[in-house]
Parts: sequence; C-alpha cells; structure tokens
Amino acid sequence: MTQSIYKLLFCALLLLSFQQKQFKPKKSFTQIIQNNVPSQVVIAHRGTTYWAPEETEAAYRWARNIGADYLELDIQRTKDGVLIALHDDRLKRTTNIDKIYPERKEQSVANFTYAELLQLDAGSWFNQVYSKLAREKFKGQNIVTLEDVVYFSRGYCYKRDINGQRVFDTLSNGVLKSSYVRDLQDNGHRPGLYIETKEPHLFPNIEQDLHQELVRLGMLNNASKPESFYKDGKVNVGNTAGKLVLQTFSKASLKTLHQLFPGVPLCFLLWLGDGDMPSDDLQTYTDYVQYGLDNGAQFIGPSIGGAPNHYPELLRPWQARLIHDRGLHIHAYSFDTEEQMYKYANDRPPLTDGMFTNRCDLTLAFYTRKGRYRTSEDKIDGKGVLKQLGY
Repeated sequence: MTQSIYKLLFCALLLLSFQQKQFKPKKSFTQIIQNNVPSQVVIAHRGTTYWAPEETEAAYRWARNIGADYLELDIQRTKDGVLIALHDDRLKRTTNIDKIYPERKEQSVANFTYAELLQLDAGSWFNQVYSKLAREKFKGQNIVTLEDVVYFSRGYCYKRDINGQRVFDTLSNGVLKSSYVRDLQDNGHRPGLYIETKEPHLFPNIEQDLHQELVRLGMLNNASKPESFYKDGKVNVGNTAGKLVLQTFSKASLKTLHQLFPGVPLCFLLWLGDGDMPSDDLQTYTDYVQYGLDNGAQFIGPSIGGAPNHYPELLRPWQARLIHDRGLHIHAYSFDTEEQMYKYANDRPPLTDGMFTNRCDLTLAFYTRKGRYRTSEDKIDGKGVLKQLGY
C-alpha cells in the first residue's frame, strides 16, 4: 500500500514538473530583442565630446579602443546623398565654415555636397574651446560618413599617403569615397553602432536611405551563430545580433524605422520642449512611453539633469518605474560625471539600464566597480588611449 502511494506521488510530481515546463511563460518579442543588447551598456555618445572633437575619426577610434559597447552617431544627408555623422544641422559650432564658406555659414548640411564638407576643418574648434585637452593632430579632422564609422568599428582607419593626406576613390557618379586600411593601433574591440535619425523632417526618406546603406555595408546581416558580447577580454558586440541599434526623437521616424528594420532594436528618445514632449506630467509622459511601446521601441531614452549640460530631468524614480513596468529598458542620455552615474545607476534596481556617455572611461570604470563583466587587460585610461592612437 505504501509503495503504491509513493508511486502515485512520484507520478504526480512528474506530471506537475511537465506541466510547469509546458506552460512556462514565453519571452515576449520585446524581451528577445532587448536580450540582443548588453545590460549596463556603454554607448559612446558622438564617440566622445570630452577627449576629442565629436563625431570625427579621432573620437570614434578613441571610443573603440577604450572599450565602448556602441559607437553613437547622428545621421544627416548631404546635397549629393551621402550619409554623414553630424549632430547640429548647421556647421558653425564644430567647423570653420565661417572662414571657408562665410556667405553660406547659416545654411544647413543639406545644402552642401560631401566634397564641399571635406574642405572644412572639424577639429580645430575643439582645441580652441577646450585648450587643456587640445592636440595638434585634432587640426584638420574631417566630417565623417556612416561608412567611415562602420569601418572604424571594424578596426580600420583612413588610408593616408606619405604626407599624411587622405586617399580617396571617386565613384562613377563623381562622389568621393574614403579609402581605408587596417588600423595598426586597433586593440581588438568590436563595438556595434547606435544610430540616430537626426532631424528626419529635414531629410525626407532618410530612413530608406539608411536602410539601403546599412544593407550595402553588411550591418543588417545577423551573426551566423550566437556570439557573446565579450570575447577573449574584448568587446564583441559588433559581431552579434545586436550590432545595430536605431534611435530617434521623432514619432514619425520611429514608426518608419519599425516598418523598415524588423527585429532591429529601437530606442525612442524623450526631450522636453517645442516639437517634442510638451510636458513631463504623468499623462503626457505615459502617452509618449506608450507610443514608443506601440511602435516597436524596446528602449526609452530620457534626458537626465545635472552639470554640465543641465538637460531637462526626465528620469525621476516614478518615470523609471513607469517605463520598466511596461517591459521597456532605459538608455538615458547623456552622462558626463561620476556624480550622474551614481545618481541614476547605483540603486537596486538602477534608474537606467545603460548610458549614453561622453566619458566612456568614467562609465566603464563605474560599471567595472559594479561587477560588470569585463576581463580585458586594457587599462581604462582616456588620455593613454589618445597617446596610443598617436594623437
């Protein structure tokens, strides 16, 4: 009798175990895509705005070699259809346009050909504004293209002649094309790209152009087998299914990106102001987060407060809970100080799941202290990386 009872209990336990396995909740599509992006992710905002002229070869080589998970860039389009990386829609802040094209200095990027933009110095302004961080080799840095940043992420740099001048090819349509060589100072990190459609209303159909260019550059090909985010002590995100993340402030652009890039991680950025989120009250904030969720975003990118930028504070604890309660992750922008990092990422749970950072060196050190997986022997030394790269 006792043996029969034990047998019945054993069979019941087996059945219960089987049922639990059968009815284990499946991961949502949002969760599957989120899992393609590292946790505690380090996103190199414009490469860096602190150590080198933003969105230049110097900035992106630095970000790659310091060990960022992603190189972040803002996409705009030239008059002749070249996709370039540039934050402002005017060229006055980060180039010498007032000297090269003084009569055109108020014009937008869309009014210039790529060849015209190559005449501009996109590095010397940095030396003037940040004299303590100035370096001679920042002079003459060029505005870079999307293709350039893809190659930088893969361990290349510009090809130069014996005089240090860049070498170009000329395409059949007359547009100049960069030539590249293996970067002798590449240290093996392979970051992904985190691309923003910048002011998409100024560039009709830029999402379609972006899709076409990313296909050409092999950025939409999934890894042939699952790859680890970190491999042999190096960043390997650029070789994984999460090698590309797209971001936008624009509701219309988010919807288009969701349609054109199925399965690619999307981040809906939040900003308080005209043309963006009109208020940060509960209802408006909820509506914007819900819009992101309804239109394919797996990540929300709110601005954070604090020096030096003093952006609108859009990541208070209740706002973080609201986002997380909807199954979305947070990539907040932009981090410049350790004080900000401790404020938004030191709690359990943290307010943000990753950082758009201008100081990858500080962010990597912060997350390393928090136990982030990192086995690289490379020192997190921003100044040392510049020296190693020859700047």
